[in-house]
Amino acid sequence: MHRNSFKFGSFHQHSFYTTLTLISNEFNPQFQLSSLQCGSILQSLTKSKSLKRGETFHAQMLSSGILVDNTYLSTKLAAFYANCGQMEKAQIIYDQILFKNSFLWNYMIRGYTNSGLPLKAMILYRKMVSLGIKPDNYTYPFVIKACGDSLLVKFGPLIHAEVVISGFESDIYVGNCLLSMYLKFGETKVAQLVFDRMSQRDLTSWNTMITGYAKNGHCREALILFQLLLESQSIVDSTTLLGLLLACSDLQIVEKGKEIHGYIVRYRMFGSNIFLTNSLVELYCKCKAMLYARRLFMISLKDSVTWNTMISGYVHIGEVFEGLRLFCQMVSYGEQPDLATIIVVVGACEKVTAIDFGMSIHSYLLKKGFDSSTMAATALIGMYAQCGRLPSSLRVFNEIADKTLVSWTAMISAYGIHGMGEEAISKFYQMVAKGIIPDEGAFTSVLTACSHTGLVEDGREIFHQMQSKYNMQPGLAHYACLVDLLSRAGHLEEAYDILNNMTVEPPVDAWISLLSGCRLHGNVSLAELCAQHAFKGNPNRISPYISLSHTYANEERWFDVEKLRGIAQSKRLAMPKGYSSIE
Repeated sequence: MHRNSFKFGSFHQHSFYTTLTLISNEFNPQFQLSSLQCGSILQSLTKSKSLKRGETFHAQMLSSGILVDNTYLSTKLAAFYANCGQMEKAQIIYDQILFKNSFLWNYMIRGYTNSGLPLKAMILYRKMVSLGIKPDNYTYPFVIKACGDSLLVKFGPLIHAEVVISGFESDIYVGNCLLSMYLKFGETKVAQLVFDRMSQRDLTSWNTMITGYAKNGHCREALILFQLLLESQSIVDSTTLLGLLLACSDLQIVEKGKEIHGYIVRYRMFGSNIFLTNSLVELYCKCKAMLYARRLFMISLKDSVTWNTMISGYVHIGEVFEGLRLFCQMVSYGEQPDLATIIVVVGACEKVTAIDFGMSIHSYLLKKGFDSSTMAATALIGMYAQCGRLPSSLRVFNEIADKTLVSWTAMISAYGIHGMGEEAISKFYQMVAKGIIPDEGAFTSVLTACSHTGLVEDGREIFHQMQSKYNMQPGLAHYACLVDLLSRAGHLEEAYDILNNMTVEPPVDAWISLLSGCRLHGNVSLAELCAQHAFKGNPNRISPYISLSHTYANEERWFDVEKLRGIAQSKRLAMPKGYSSIE
């Protein structure tokens, strides 16, 4: 494989060997090492992933001519580049090797898998098998991982079958990779079967199952598996606890979280493991135990995820101003907010209509170059709309180069908030004309806009299109929007028929909307029916009592008014206090 013997097939290949030739000119052409010695050096460089030293050594070998027709060294060299993640360079050398052994195939498949190119790894694997080269227990783990990473759900069981036929099912590393693959597919039952059939398990096997169950929403199964782990062996590591904390977080089991926190402290597992800190902070925030979250936050190492979790935790429980104060503290400490932080803070500004604070965040986005982010722009659209700055929302929307479904939906919703139903419908159809298929959220936004502006025919048509054109079953929110639209416009019987013919229990809000329509249009008998449904759905909600009471008052039925008020007082129901906010 002399440097002059290569036929350069691409610019990358030519550039690669030109660079090596320039490097090789700096060395003494008298190269005294044998092939075996070079191979030993390459193997050491492969293990240490010393890319710069490896490239230098490659240039020395190239200069000496030792690579000419040397399949042994060429194979070692391709493996070196593959292990360093330099797959283009590895591929160039690989393509020149006529007789490829399983060692080379394994390194190439492994390299593509670990470099985030699982489909290329799968293509290489199929080529390997077609040439009659048998995979081994070093091949299958990375093939299985590539299959899971690329979500080849139909291909995965075929690989599993090949593993069983080849007799490698008992290999613990292969078994762990199979567990991970099936859990990535969401096939938790199949993963459990594989786990139960494993002749031997290590901590990785248990951790894979616990984390996989938690990520797939089977959190109680994750906790049960953890108890079985403790019964089989007492040693757990940080990966075990991270999976367990994820399960506790989703289930919002704060007491179990405290136990894990105590275990981490007792065995001094925090150290520099910031992932455990972040998972615990997230757990406490989700459980609304902000005192514990804040204490841990104050004494622990922090990164942007820690700050983001605390800020979003405060915003989530309604302590928006505390979240904004924490953001200011983050900046004052010299921490650099990332895009996730900014999106959370913009959402907080939207909740409390903090327009000046929101505009300063917008300026920060422009300064830091985050303005090209569609997610950030979408958050700004909602914030400006909620703060009464519709022109600013439109300006941000128009500046988005690659508008997504979420961006269009945000703008449609912005028009709806401001009572501009026709503009919202126009934006909806513009989006459809661009080839973007609306989802449930987009339909909810446009139907809400129709409801607020009394566009009955347009609302009916869009609701009908949802089923006929897009084959989408309307959800409770869509029915509530349609009922609200019809109720406001006085089509009370039609709205009542829709609620009665629903295959699921209508939401309480829909009955309250129809009740409000009955009050507006003076239909007392229908109002009483709607109120009964609303009382049954949520007996502790006061708004149906007030609406029915006003309906009676409009008809001067004062006895019924007093009776309703007495019932509400006996239940100790009261209207939540109204408030206005200024920045």
